[in-house]
Amino acid sequence: MQDDLFGTDVPRPPAPERRPILPAQADAAEAEAEAADLAKAPARRKRSGQVTAITPDDALRALAAALPPRLRLGTSSWSYPGWQGLVWEGEHSETQLSKQGLAVYAQHPLMRTVSIDRSFYRPLTVSEYERYASQVPDDFRFVVKAPSVVTDALVRSEVGRGRQANPVFLSPELARSEFVEPALQGLGHKLGALVFQLSPLPLAQLDRMPLLLDRLRAMLLVQPALTRLAPDGVIAVEVRDPEWLTPDFAAVLRETGATYCLGLHAKMPPLPQQLPLLRALWPGPLVCRWNLNPVHGPYGYEEAERLYTPYDRLQHPDLPTRAELASVVAGVTRRGQNAYVAISNHAEGCAPRTVRALAEAVAAATAAGR
Repeated sequence: MQDDLFGTDVPRPPAPERRPILPAQADAAEAEAEAADLAKAPARRKRSGQVTAITPDDALRALAAALPPRLRLGTSSWSYPGWQGLVWEGEHSETQLSKQGLAVYAQHPLMRTVSIDRSFYRPLTVSEYERYASQVPDDFRFVVKAPSVVTDALVRSEVGRGRQANPVFLSPELARSEFVEPALQGLGHKLGALVFQLSPLPLAQLDRMPLLLDRLRAMLLVQPALTRLAPDGVIAVEVRDPEWLTPDFAAVLRETGATYCLGLHAKMPPLPQQLPLLRALWPGPLVCRWNLNPVHGPYGYEEAERLYTPYDRLQHPDLPTRAELASVVAGVTRRGQNAYVAISNHAEGCAPRTVRALAEAVAAATAAGR
């Protein structure tokens, strides 16, 4: 698989320096004592309102050091109380983690990116992006989802019953003013990938793929260049219909300087069947979002949420996908290209545990030269 994807070597840019892994602010004894105190006094825990990072053990530090510097692993969002002991210490509410969790999340040795998903539901402002950027280290990079008002072909009525065509679907102006420009200005060099996730299309539109490709091309062509403010920045397109995966789609991405976001989702073919599109765009960075385990079917988000909450353990390990993705990541980064991988809790049940398992697979593939 790797020989097919990376048949031609390209000049390798210099590898970036990894950020140093800072020592924990408190030793293990202090952390245990604090946890015991908090368990005895829930009222005081609620008043303290301080989120603190876990203390990485030697194995976790060694694993982080063994990963390719150009790989940035992370999760989709960060406000999950079930990650206690995996990312932060103590019990915290979603509200508290939404406010304080990002800065703590970014201290984890393996977490070098995160997908900002709330931008899908409403456009974010420059100041909101700036606030995110201020909470993470200098070499952290964000993956950001485009607003659904741009990427959803259909909109629902206020009561949620009827559906009608979205008049601003793939609007070049809206994509630029409500997404690309604010994210670029607010995140600056910490911008990694801007992802246009195109929601499932009605059959009537899938039958008019050439028209859709023309609209996608027109939207992508007017977006500002990212490299001046964000040297590592890339625009990526993720799809939820296999009908997109054609040479014509690859040609549009290549012409506009965008790339394909590898979408590991139950609605899409398995990873090996998406590789031809990556080959057509090589050389270039890898953007991957590991979204939904196929055991739940294409519309299984609610089932996955019900089974996996509070997202504290692996419930459906997907070993083949881990191995295949690790091999692709190792090949891409070995040839000097960046790789951004954002993992959802719905992939296997607990995103931080999947991150660690994938990191171990990548380290092994890198050491073996695969």
